[in-house]
Amino acid sequence: MLWLIVAIISYFILAAAFLVDKYLLSSSIPNPKSYTFYVGILGVFVLAFIPFVGFYIPQTSQIILALSAGAIFVYALFWFYNALFHFEASRVIPAVNGLVPLFTFFLVYIFSFGREILPISGIIAFILLVMGSILITFEKGKFINSRSFKISLICAFLFSLSFTLSKYVYLNQSFWNGFIWIRLGGVIASILFLIFVKDLRKAIFKRKETTVSLQAPKKNYKTMAIFLLNQAGGSLASILQNWAFALAPLAYIAVVNALQGVQYAFLLILTIIISLKFPQIIKEEISKKTILQKALAILLIVMGLVFLAFK
Repeated sequence: MLWLIVAIISYFILAAAFLVDKYLLSSSIPNPKSYTFYVGILGVFVLAFIPFVGFYIPQTSQIILALSAGAIFVYALFWFYNALFHFEASRVIPAVNGLVPLFTFFLVYIFSFGREILPISGIIAFILLVMGSILITFEKGKFINSRSFKISLICAFLFSLSFTLSKYVYLNQSFWNGFIWIRLGGVIASILFLIFVKDLRKAIFKRKETTVSLQAPKKNYKTMAIFLLNQAGGSLASILQNWAFALAPLAYIAVVNALQGVQYAFLLILTIIISLKFPQIIKEEISKKTILQKALAILLIVMGLVFLAFK
């Protein structure tokens, strides 16, 4: 069950990174296209691993599969950031949390021609984790509308397709080799974004004609430093999450996705801690009903983990 431990650690790091993402998207980097480009293009740093991990060129079909998985992931990120930019997170995230594991479950079933299916304990854990994941991010009165649901649907399907293709890459290549090729697919997708999306080029290369200020550069450097540090943490989480995909049996890929509820449990805990210690950064007011809802969601997630750990 090493894959379960690795997945939980990755989701803890992702929870911390999500807090910073929310801050950056709401203030310093408001353009989802720009943010997607920067996240995707930073994957180029994976080339630094090539001399140390026994990198090799696989069959052409495997190269296409890995590049496609990486490119689709970046495109999914764009739809996710776009959804967060235009709609409240409480409307989008529960839908994405519920749809990604379901799409992954059916994609694995279809791609394996029905041969890969979860055992009873795995199905129970899967249902509990999906229910907990939706419940922990759901807010009363914040129901998803048709437009936000369409974007969430596209986003969830693309994430699921990327995760499923990645697993098939890891089934045929060593972890690091597959991971490098997948990340290169993300880099290529980001470059294509830059080439074909005109307003993205304007956002990245434009020169602001403003009065020279000593405070502006400091703010920009601070933002960039936070962004890069956050991406470093996110990259570590991504490596661990992909390792969990590589370690888990094919039928359990949907369960790794369903474990995202653990990320939001960690996110809730971190948010409460920061709001208590540093209210000037995050101020979180939680009612008794919300606490009860979140506690029930965490209970469902814990029960799901118990079914996985002691199946």
